Amino acid sequence: MPLFDKWCDNSEQADKKKKFWKLTEKTGGRAKIQASLAETIRSHYDSLERIASDVEELGYDGAAAILRERLPRGKKARSGDLGEILASELVEERLGFNVPVRRMRFKDGREVALRGDDFIGVAYDGDDKLWLLKGEAKSRAVLGKSTIAEAREALKRHNGRCTPTSLLFVADRLLDRGGDDEELGRTIRTEVALKSLPPARVDHALFTLSGNAPPQALSDDFQALGQRRNQTIVNLRIEDHQAFIAEIYEEAGELGDD
Repeated sequence: MPLFDKWCDNSEQADKKKKFWKLTEKTGGRAKIQASLAETIRSHYDSLERIASDVEELGYDGAAAILRERLPRGKKARSGDLGEILASELVEERLGFNVPVRRMRFKDGREVALRGDDFIGVAYDGDDKLWLLKGEAKSRAVLGKSTIAEAREALKRHNGRCTPTSLLFVADRLLDRGGDDEELGRTIRTEVALKSLPPARVDHALFTLSGNAPPQALSDDFQALGQRRNQTIVNLRIEDHQAFIAEIYEEAGELGDD
């Protein structure tokens, strides 16, 4: 379910292949999307179909107990996870890519940060050829220069390509599903072997969630970007960053019949 059109205003700066989006909450926007955002968060940790099955088998309290065992409780883990979740949703809503694997479902500890690229988007062009997006997400109450530099360095690794381990993780999950996803999984595995995609077919996205306004370092990062590939920088400012994250995770962990 789309979130950002109802939730946020966007001040956009663009220069050929690069874009800088500054998202701020609309008046009353949070209230319009809060319930759907909680559901979106649930869907990144478990399939909504399985949650519904748990409700049928165990009732709302039992299903909620299972769900809460998946959701992180610590501030740091919640903040990091939410950054990746919102980045994935924005990529699908506004950048024309599909993020085919919900990584949070495969964590081996709810407080543990996953390794590799934070999110990978996939698409096909008009000639039915693969196009990838490599993404980094950062969530901070106060976003600063060092965090931005860390994210940019991660995007530059492997000559700007998605890391092979991250691609194989996505490909293997798609192959496990079978059916229509199997062909895409095979295509991604082939890309890992051949490294055939030119830089212009691997977009970059840097998503930041912060309590402070976009720092000068984020504008400097945008100005320093070249035109070799499509690149998008996003800052979503939530002034009550910590309180918002705590509230939305508590709501995500509650299920009810209303």
